Amino acid sequence: MKETLSLAVTTRTGLGKGANRKLRAKDMVPGIYYDATGANVPVMVEHLPLQKLYAKTASSHVFDLKIATDAGEETKPSLMWKVEHHPTKPRITHVDFYGVDLTKAIHVHIPVVVTGKAKGQVKGGALEVYRESIEVVCLPLAIPDRVVIDITNLDVNESVQVADLVLPEGVKAVYEDNFSLLAVVIETEDQGEETAAAEEPAAEAEA
Repeated sequence: MKETLSLAVTTRTGLGKGANRKLRAKDMVPGIYYDATGANVPVMVEHLPLQKLYAKTASSHVFDLKIATDAGEETKPSLMWKVEHHPTKPRITHVDFYGVDLTKAIHVHIPVVVTGKAKGQVKGGALEVYRESIEVVCLPLAIPDRVVIDITNLDVNESVQVADLVLPEGVKAVYEDNFSLLAVVIETEDQGEETAAAEEPAAEAEA
């Protein structure tokens, strides 16, 4: 069972770029809480606790969002739905929280993690990864942290398709047409010539 995590936020009244800059200067992060009922609540949260929680949950772990208001505190099971980062600093600049109904399935994207070295690579093949995440549908508390694909037995000209994945009970991949997540391929002579041709101008430019 996943660890129960929580995050404290406070409602805010100041909106817009100017108000958001003032919050960030105080080491606070502006955000919005949404849910399927149409809620749209501006909130603010301390940067450090938010950053620590994001490192643990990303967008695949439900946590208790404790929203402090003038009337008291409400606890909402939520996901960190969208996170914006500073372009040059390791800081979160804005966050969207999405309140979930624990009894209703939702669609989320989860990362694909590749482990092992394919036997096709040992034979000289190259691993090509086509998708770094997949969409799944499941109950909020059943969202996997990741999908792990062991490629040890994958040979040359073999692939792993989304339909091949063995997912936890209650979790289904979302797709209309089956597609490849990764494959081990052998570079053809034509591909090698194209690569060499692409590298020649770069070498001349360096000279």
